[in-house]
Amino acid sequence: MIPAINGLDDSEVVAVVSSDAGRARVYARRNSIPVAHENIDSLFADPGTDAVYISTTNEHHKQQAQAAAGAGKHVLCEKPLALTVAHALLMESACASAGVVLGTNHHLRNASTHRAVRRLISEGQIGMPLAARVFHAVYLPERLQGWRLSKPESGGGVVLDITVHDADTLRFDLDDDPVEVTAMTTSQGLAKAGLADGIMGVIRFKSGLLAQFHDAFTIGNASTGLEVHGTEGSILVSEAMTQSPDGEVVLRRAGKAETVDVGPVEDLYTRSVRSFNEAVRGQGAPAASGRDGVWSLALALAAQESASTGQTTQVIVP
Repeated sequence: MIPAINGLDDSEVVAVVSSDAGRARVYARRNSIPVAHENIDSLFADPGTDAVYISTTNEHHKQQAQAAAGAGKHVLCEKPLALTVAHALLMESACASAGVVLGTNHHLRNASTHRAVRRLISEGQIGMPLAARVFHAVYLPERLQGWRLSKPESGGGVVLDITVHDADTLRFDLDDDPVEVTAMTTSQGLAKAGLADGIMGVIRFKSGLLAQFHDAFTIGNASTGLEVHGTEGSILVSEAMTQSPDGEVVLRRAGKAETVDVGPVEDLYTRSVRSFNEAVRGQGAPAASGRDGVWSLALALAAQESASTGQTTQVIVP
């Protein structure tokens, strides 16, 4: 995120804060950040800060976003927005009341591949969408194997880390909202404390489309991908769920396959920050809004509940 923020003409990282003041100072020196605040109140009181990027563990998002909004700071928050839909709605309300922008840092919808999928579907290139599949089973890199594998209180586990991405990406690509989900989770030896490190499930969308998904922290040799199948054709995307924007989109119709020109390729995080900066200036909306973050959280939590109860669970966003 630092290169993405600093790489644009209208933003720069001017301060950082950590729960460990010493760590904040070291981090600031290493990344050429001018100011290392000793606490979050000091950061929010800093008149040189216009917006905050919240990248703390998930249990802190609600309180920090509300405090930022109260201080008049715009908020770009990591996913998931919070640990409950109710808390995410409070974040959304606090930012709206304060007149500040709330964005969710769902980076995948910024990929040229996914924007191409959304365009192809909206143009009717595959007719009526009937089914989708998401392949998002990966091996969690060692550098990320901390709280994600051991802290339920922080929202650890595969569902709030990966399934939440599937939720946002499918909503964006399909321009459709989920209504219910059926899922099963598993613990395959990497996660601890009762957390799941694998999940499979099926989502029903308002249009009637069914979407299958497989997410995991434990699969080291699979590719990620997305498929959308319609009455007139199919869209197949390779390496669709990674931070790299160089996947390929193939459109199949009438027995023929063609590689789709997805347009200019841009770093996903740079595009996310650019859209957020434009929204702060009153020019459009973030790539993923606070409401988008509420929806993705609601679907992920519904999948978690379904796996726990063994029942199909409704996806409800007030």
